[in-house]
Amino acid sequence: MFDQRDCSRAPCRRSPWPALFACALGLLGWCGTQIDVTAQDNQDDAKTGYLIEVAAPLDSETSSDLLIQLRQLAESAPEDERVTVVVRFISGDENGETTAFEDALRLSRAISQPDLRRIRVVSLIEGEITGHTILPILASDQLLMFGGSAISNATVGESARDETILLTYKSIAARRGLFPPDVVAALVDPGVELALVSKVDGDRVYAAGETLNKLRQSGEVLREEILSPSGTPLRLDTKQLRDARIAAGVVDSLDQAAELLDLAALNPVNKSQALGEAKGMLLEISGSIAPNRVRRWSSNLTATLEAGDVNTWVISIDSSGGDINQSATLAGWFSEPEPPLRTVAGLIRGEARGDAALIALACRPLYMEPGATIGGPGSDEIDAEEIEKYDELIEQVARSTKRPAALIRGLLDRKLVVYRYKNRKTGRIRYATEADLVSEAEDAEMEREKWERGEQVDLSPGLSAKEAIELGLIDGESRSLEDTSRRVGLSGTPPQITDRKIVRFVEKLGRSPGLAFILLFIGFVTLSAEANAPGMSVPGFISMVCFGLYFWIKFLAGTAEWLELVLFALGLTCIAIEVFVIPGFGVFGIGGLALTVMGIVLMSQTFVVPRNTYQLAVLTRGLWIALGGAAGMVGGFIAMRTLFPHVPLLRGLVMEAPNAEAVHEAEKLADFSDLAGQIGVTTTPLMPSGKARFGERIVAVVSEGNAVSTGESIRVIEIHGNRIVVEAVST
Repeated sequence: MFDQRDCSRAPCRRSPWPALFACALGLLGWCGTQIDVTAQDNQDDAKTGYLIEVAAPLDSETSSDLLIQLRQLAESAPEDERVTVVVRFISGDENGETTAFEDALRLSRAISQPDLRRIRVVSLIEGEITGHTILPILASDQLLMFGGSAISNATVGESARDETILLTYKSIAARRGLFPPDVVAALVDPGVELALVSKVDGDRVYAAGETLNKLRQSGEVLREEILSPSGTPLRLDTKQLRDARIAAGVVDSLDQAAELLDLAALNPVNKSQALGEAKGMLLEISGSIAPNRVRRWSSNLTATLEAGDVNTWVISIDSSGGDINQSATLAGWFSEPEPPLRTVAGLIRGEARGDAALIALACRPLYMEPGATIGGPGSDEIDAEEIEKYDELIEQVARSTKRPAALIRGLLDRKLVVYRYKNRKTGRIRYATEADLVSEAEDAEMEREKWERGEQVDLSPGLSAKEAIELGLIDGESRSLEDTSRRVGLSGTPPQITDRKIVRFVEKLGRSPGLAFILLFIGFVTLSAEANAPGMSVPGFISMVCFGLYFWIKFLAGTAEWLELVLFALGLTCIAIEVFVIPGFGVFGIGGLALTVMGIVLMSQTFVVPRNTYQLAVLTRGLWIALGGAAGMVGGFIAMRTLFPHVPLLRGLVMEAPNAEAVHEAEKLADFSDLAGQIGVTTTPLMPSGKARFGERIVAVVSEGNAVSTGESIRVIEIHGNRIVVEAVST
């Protein structure tokens, strides 16, 4: 029932005289000022409360954090009024966990002590609350219920009846008078029979144990309603608590709860704000999850804690995964932050596929941008054996973040079949596999009968933000890093971890397929230009820069290692051998092209053979980029023959083909028969035509078919008029 003592503290209706006086002054020209003052006064008089959300069952950390937040609010409350604090208890998937009695007792005693007399604690129950989480509810000033909620069996999980626990519950409940003593006894001891007794004098009372027996023997009982037979745990639903006037009201929303408490609004209390000023750093996890990148991230994150003033990490995630071992390392770190770190918040900006989903789910709170995806096929295909290896870690993440462990496994192992189960008695929802459902039960059949199996939860394609919210895997949607940062108590988007800006810039460029294609295409075009004009001039330099940048980008992105570089370099070497050493296009040419394409493709992915649709799409994209880039080599040869000779700046890279008519005219004017068999030195590359020096004479010559570099010795083998055919002479 409502606390009548608090009604006297409700805001009184304002007298109309100040407003009338303000209107009179307005007629004299002061109206604007007075209206502003009155409006400000009305705004200041708006009474608001605070909202703290906790998930049941309570653990030691949650109880401590809740107590700190309540004390902070009590210390900041005005001297002349009590501040209303609504503690929203949300039932979760217990997974066999219960609230420790010592944690609940410490919290309950603090709530009922004079230290917190400046705040009015209102418990708001959503779902079914069991175990010792009920104890701090008994210590509350007031109780509100969401529709369909309930409380039951305060000592679930206790091995035997403990008289000390019963006395403690009765003592805490007596301080508030919210719950009748016999109801408390039945909540604590399932062996106690509880009944709602209608007496002959018209009174209706709750009676249990000896009290109920005495009423029956006295003949005062007109009618009785058994609420819990002896041996059956007591369960009180929303209607029963409301009819008993234990619950002050039933609500459907937080706005309705605020209205019922005569409050203008309920302001959520951020844990970080209550524990002190939040100081954070931002880590962007994008692209592939690879050992070298995880080592760099871990080192940078550790460095942020050495100063001692950073207590919050914001993790931005846009990754397809890549290595379950590395992701597990980060997830274990994020799920249980150690002091001075207290919050690791996550935001999925694009996708968190494959093993990257484990990193995201280890963050709490976790938000997703609209249109983002969590789970689904990624760069690393994870099988059941790997999931089993990290089963303990997954359980740790589930406990720390209050997320269903079965759903976490299902997002990692796409073959795992997860169902939605509903408790036939309590209506509690649980997500589990058929094996998980009975894994800890003594009687598998009896446990299976308790649950009604619903539809299968299809996790294989991944989840949207809306679907993840419905399953309780994320805490909501967020449209930006700034919004996420403010939700965890930061003033805005925190600075990024101390990583070199050039590295972040290159990694960002590496996520662009268009840039990768351009680098490869230019590299192959300039490589072909260098092949047409040997000498490692400008085209060769540009080609080396493009290929070097491509490898560096992929290396920083975590998809390229030394093996890929060796394949790529070996392929280019084989092509060079085919062009410059062995005429034609045979084994070295075909093999070199295959090795080059293979190296480029492997630089774009973390796997070798695709095992899911996502990997197949990545492989297809990599192949097209590699083939498109290699086409630049063909394009380069064509450009060298058709375009370059007519461009003034590029004309020096290639010699024009000999003019047949000019040669014929020259043959009429000169006789070079005396050069037959002589040895000379080339003064220009012969491709196949060029110039050579014989003694003091420089004449135009043509090689027999192979390219000859500048400065090499040649011998004249044929003379046709003034057409001198030469061959290279080894020295």
